[in-house]
Amino acid sequence: MISHPDAGKSTLTESLLLNAHAVTAAGAVHGKSTRGATVSDWMDIEKSRGISISSAAIQFTVGDVVVNLVDTPGHADFSEDTYRVLAAVDAAIMLVDASKGMEAQTLRLFDVCAQRDLPVMVMINKWDRPGRSALELLDELKSVTGRQPMPVNWPVGEAGFFQGLRDGRTGDLLTFERDGNGSHLPIVHRYLPDAAGNGREMAWRAAVEEAELVALDGGEYTQQRFLDRSGMPIFFGSAVQHVGVGELLHFLRDEAPTAAPRLSVDGVSHPVDTDFSAQVFKVQASMDPSHRDRVAFMRVCSGVFTRGMPTVHAQSGRSLVTKYALQMFGRDRETVDVAWPGDIVGLVNATLLRPGDTVYSAQPVEYPRIPPFAPELFALASPEDTSAVKKFRKGLTQLSEEGVVQLLESERRGPQSPMLGAVGAMQFEVFSARMLTDFGVGVRLTSLPYTIACAVTPASGALLLDRRECEVVTRGNEYLALFTDEWRLRTLQRENPDLGLEPPRRRALAPARAERRAS
Repeated sequence: MISHPDAGKSTLTESLLLNAHAVTAAGAVHGKSTRGATVSDWMDIEKSRGISISSAAIQFTVGDVVVNLVDTPGHADFSEDTYRVLAAVDAAIMLVDASKGMEAQTLRLFDVCAQRDLPVMVMINKWDRPGRSALELLDELKSVTGRQPMPVNWPVGEAGFFQGLRDGRTGDLLTFERDGNGSHLPIVHRYLPDAAGNGREMAWRAAVEEAELVALDGGEYTQQRFLDRSGMPIFFGSAVQHVGVGELLHFLRDEAPTAAPRLSVDGVSHPVDTDFSAQVFKVQASMDPSHRDRVAFMRVCSGVFTRGMPTVHAQSGRSLVTKYALQMFGRDRETVDVAWPGDIVGLVNATLLRPGDTVYSAQPVEYPRIPPFAPELFALASPEDTSAVKKFRKGLTQLSEEGVVQLLESERRGPQSPMLGAVGAMQFEVFSARMLTDFGVGVRLTSLPYTIACAVTPASGALLLDRRECEVVTRGNEYLALFTDEWRLRTLQRENPDLGLEPPRRRALAPARAERRAS
């Protein structure tokens, strides 16, 4: 689930769960006295701010189909978490705000989906509020993504004057009678096309004409075009009112792709019906406050996982205990005994595992690592209470392994004031808040002036150690040279072309097409 912030990802996740009868009442992102919080936003800081900060894995069933859904953060400061998730999934649901259209972060995330060759479904959300015309939104989607929009339903009435949905397959009209405050499903009424116009003749006629126009322009839905990435199924609706979400859920059940073979680091396709293998895409600390545990989320890529089976950590060659295996429903958990390709399994306290690692049972395999983003903000961290150094170190280690911040080591600084790197400023806020709530340690952050990090070889790093215009740090086994501005970087590159200064992956994977067009 991907989108720009505030497009409604967590609300849509909650509505999908309600439509699948996985929850009895839908929560709200911004809490109301009559509605609880959403399943996917379970952290206190997420509830208070009303945004997703960490990806949440949720498994539920629709009939006899198992769906593994990951609700991702939309804010650009947490885009590295979203990028890791997109390395683990088989398709994406992209939300578009009916009034704002394709926003910058949504475009960047779509570019990642294109790089990952993922099929994309689009939900044009908030049709119950004033917004742009349906035809205008489809034209924008086609021009900026290059994929043909294929509406599965069509709105009756303009945005903000919503009167129902036209079923693209049957031509029927669906109307929705809201039930209470939105925590329960609406009552759906279906009308045959001949009776659909009663009392809404103009809106119905316009909806039929527009839908037929889009179909004649090549927008008729086919599964082949969805799966070959040349087309995108489009849904109109309102997640907060659960309108159009049932249709999206049934589409997921019937049309979305199942688990597919994955390429190993050798470029060989690894079939799903071979021995068990999985890739870790996320690590989350302190999901259970009473136990301070650490959960490594892995996506099963091939074979069948059984709890307790002997496995091997591909990166170290060491054996791995799988006795404590869980399936997640937001923060809630239950023991899982068997999992299949596409399922997400959480391994508790598997301290060897890092995002991007591979686990296998019999046939050795290793999947490509998920490269980290280059940090763009830097700070020195220290505990406010010097007697809490031990807890500070434990929290720092766990949260850096989780990816909340990046832990950087510098010979200039020493171990007393570790350096942190972040993609965005909110990561530092989340780090400080979680150090206090999860580990009981207040932290003091001192900003550093660096803005650019370049990957260098160990040999180049050694040559740069004494240079005043940069600082060399290590991130695991990787060397980075930090610069305060691009001018200093370019000057050093010009004077020392053999150093091979290469900026690693930054959060702006590709300039948003709208930004390129505007420039």
